[in-house]
Amino acid sequence: MSTPSSTTTIPEFTLKAVFTGVVLGIVFGAANAYLGLRVGMTVSASIPAAVMTVAAFRVFRADGTILEANLSQTIAAASTSLATGVIFTIPALFLWGMVPPYLQVVVLAFLGGILGLSAMIPLRKLLIVDSHEELPYPEGTACAEVLRATTGEAASRGASSGVWIFRGMAVGAAVKLLLALAFLVPDELRLALPVLPKAELALEVAPALVGVGYILGYRTAAVCVSGALISSVTLTPLIAWLGAGLSAPLFPEAERLVSEMTADDIWSRYVRYIGAGAVATAGIITVARGLPTMWGAFSAVARGMKRSGSSAHEGPVERTERDLPPWFVVGGIGLVVLVAALVPGVFAGGMAPLQRAVLSAGVGVFGVLFVAVAARIVGIVGVSSQPTSGITLVTLLGTATVFAAAGWTDGAARAGVLTVGTIVAIAASKAGDISQDLKTGWLVGATPARQQVGQVIGAAFACWAVAATVLLLGNAYTFGSRELPAPQATLMKTVIEGVLAGDLPWGLVLTGGGLALGAILCGVSGLAFAIGVYLPLATMAPLYVGGCIRTLAERGAAQRAPGESDPGILAASGLVAGEGLAGVLVAGLVAAGLAPRAMDPRLGGLPGELVALLLAGVFCLFLYRGGRAGR
Repeated sequence: MSTPSSTTTIPEFTLKAVFTGVVLGIVFGAANAYLGLRVGMTVSASIPAAVMTVAAFRVFRADGTILEANLSQTIAAASTSLATGVIFTIPALFLWGMVPPYLQVVVLAFLGGILGLSAMIPLRKLLIVDSHEELPYPEGTACAEVLRATTGEAASRGASSGVWIFRGMAVGAAVKLLLALAFLVPDELRLALPVLPKAELALEVAPALVGVGYILGYRTAAVCVSGALISSVTLTPLIAWLGAGLSAPLFPEAERLVSEMTADDIWSRYVRYIGAGAVATAGIITVARGLPTMWGAFSAVARGMKRSGSSAHEGPVERTERDLPPWFVVGGIGLVVLVAALVPGVFAGGMAPLQRAVLSAGVGVFGVLFVAVAARIVGIVGVSSQPTSGITLVTLLGTATVFAAAGWTDGAARAGVLTVGTIVAIAASKAGDISQDLKTGWLVGATPARQQVGQVIGAAFACWAVAATVLLLGNAYTFGSRELPAPQATLMKTVIEGVLAGDLPWGLVLTGGGLALGAILCGVSGLAFAIGVYLPLATMAPLYVGGCIRTLAERGAAQRAPGESDPGILAASGLVAGEGLAGVLVAGLVAAGLAPRAMDPRLGGLPGELVALLLAGVFCLFLYRGGRAGR
């Protein structure tokens, strides 16, 4: 379908587009919150939402235009950035025993979304239009091609590809419900290794994790699992061997001997700190390496805005160049800072007025700075490579340092610092998300102002769903446990405690930093490797399986035409969404007392493990068929 011109008027901001986008945003917001708490990663909702929109329009016999589909995916994609910031920080409050009120999490998520959107609007013309050749915005460009391929004359083909995402949702949900409610087979397979003390190989039967591995591809998934293998078959056996002869507990453990610990105990009390050091080091190095780019991005934005201001002219603005007015930009940023400073219940911990003023200043300074930086960086590397963890760490380090200098180091101060990171992380993530969506809109001839309003609508609905998902999971399970490791939130908690209290086992943390530095020097992704060190092998192994399936599916196959949606990616996205939604449902049943938190499988031992392997083979085969479809 051809791109509508600036003078063409076709349906765009319609009720069916808004409704579809809101529903899909709630679905992907809940699914991404669940996924991020399990594995520390989220998946972009733009392309799956675009395909699902077109398929939904056709199912309900309400064929829409390309601009309606674009608006729907813009609204739906707004949930991803909110989920990212919330899962990176809020679970740490649970770990401190400070369960936040539901409304507080909703407000934090919405304020972060408004800050990111408001600060991004003045940058749209400079980054999206004027820097088109320099900043390709890969996800935004890909989504535009998918929209062109799945609307208009190609709609029937797009709907056919879109079937795979619904199939994936059905398979992912069915497997999760079978494992969580039927208790027929174990959801994790383990194999103890000879010779090496406490060394184990493990694999979780998890459709969502296999789907994530498929989306990431073989190389990234292999880097992740290599870090987990080092933790499982190197660090854990080494600590078990060195501590076997000790007659006293080894710090930071204060009660049990190392010889009395299981492999899980050693991972929890020692290896996790090594992983935290690896993730923190990789995140900080990522930001440090990007400082020249960040400074260049900020300088280019400032110069571009100055030129735009000096060359402004009066006259009618074309539809495709129409943004929300300046009062929304100034009012949005000012509203976030003022609400944070003046409303007592925004920051966790019940901050005093002076403390709220310092925290709100941190929100304003770090938020606006990192929005400009993130919006430009994702134009080159894409949303999936956006250093949100590093940005959050820098924000927390800066704010915690000010608090430590002022002598504010109690538990309430920790909570307040953490929630600054919530708003800034969401704002930076939102900037990357809306940048990609505005790029898509520019390529398909959409109206920027309508997309920006759509983002506000998406954030207004998704903030409730994301907050409810995180609190529901936190009440049903324990953050930091095997069920929900919440890796980034645990890391942020560790960093804040280290700055304000200084009680970290720095030997273990610095050991992890050395591992991450070695991985970076070897030319692999430091963050991917560090996340592997930080998370259990059982969680990382399915990612590697998904990467292998993608390699097998693509072997010997011809390249797809530009803009043609990949049924394999859609099937993988469906597995993620299906298991995520089923996981939220199970958490609700657990929280309501209608289902137990855990139960031994009815088929124990070798029969149960064989059935679990067979079950895993079923959804792996499904994903392989999706990857081969249409090739």
